[in-house]
Amino acid sequence: MKIIAYADGDQIALGVVTSPTHFLAIADIAPDLPTTLIAILEQEDGLARLRQAALGRNGAHLLANVTLKPFLERPNAIWALALNFKSHIAETGLQTSLEFPHLFMRTAASYVGGNEPIIAPPEAIARAFDYEGELGVVIGKPGRFIPVERAMEHVAGYTCINEGSVREYQMHNRQFGLGKNFEASGSYGPWLMTGDEFGDPATHSVLTRVNGVVRQRAPLDDMLLDVAKVVSYLSQGYRLRPGDFIAMGTPGALKPQADDKEGQDLSRQYGPFPTPGLVHMRPGDCVEVEIDGLGVLRNPVVADTSYAG
Repeated sequence: MKIIAYADGDQIALGVVTSPTHFLAIADIAPDLPTTLIAILEQEDGLARLRQAALGRNGAHLLANVTLKPFLERPNAIWALALNFKSHIAETGLQTSLEFPHLFMRTAASYVGGNEPIIAPPEAIARAFDYEGELGVVIGKPGRFIPVERAMEHVAGYTCINEGSVREYQMHNRQFGLGKNFEASGSYGPWLMTGDEFGDPATHSVLTRVNGVVRQRAPLDDMLLDVAKVVSYLSQGYRLRPGDFIAMGTPGALKPQADDKEGQDLSRQYGPFPTPGLVHMRPGDCVEVEIDGLGVLRNPVVADTSYAG
């Protein structure tokens, strides 16, 4: 089951995708369910009731006619992992624990939905604005001190993430902080796919395209710590809640092809680790994160028009 959020006038509504082109409005097929996804997840049988309500129905609404929005309004916590792909560790040369995840947090305001514009910081502020294609994990069942072998029971589903990162601000101090939380700098979507439909994350792969050129590609089993281990670890510190969100880290850059002048030009890189094949996101770009079997998250990149200079 694929669940979306979309703009409905000045409100946010939820839908269930039924085909590549159509969806059902949850308010039409299950008016007794809550109007936010987190509230549905908080009901023990919420997803099951929604699945039953959508069963066998054809979508009455066109996806092309709506603006997608982030399907989680204000999660209790948005966790993200750094240095969780072996290929990314290798390209940076940085060290990390092989046993414990390298965690930081993001704000809801730093994310937009599928097809919505990602905002690039003004070049006078920062120029190393990087994409990071990632798997997103959404918690459905609450829990504390969850054993690894039971951790996947607490996962509601998955999504694609572009973890937009402003490298200059990451390097200002030892904490990533603001560099991972610029306004509308990242995205997730286009939908939440429930775990029963997605299956084992380790059997899938992630790739990132910038203007049609593949810049990242890696199997998800290249992750240093898998979903179950991260969910279990987080639950040791606090009670996981429905709607908690985890970004599982990004792979390294693909080596540029012989004719890829942009990917070979390190003089156009302004981050701390010049890397062949890496390009920064700039206004006018289109960035796509694709996870096979899940979907494609696509976003244009635009300039921050609020900057007065």
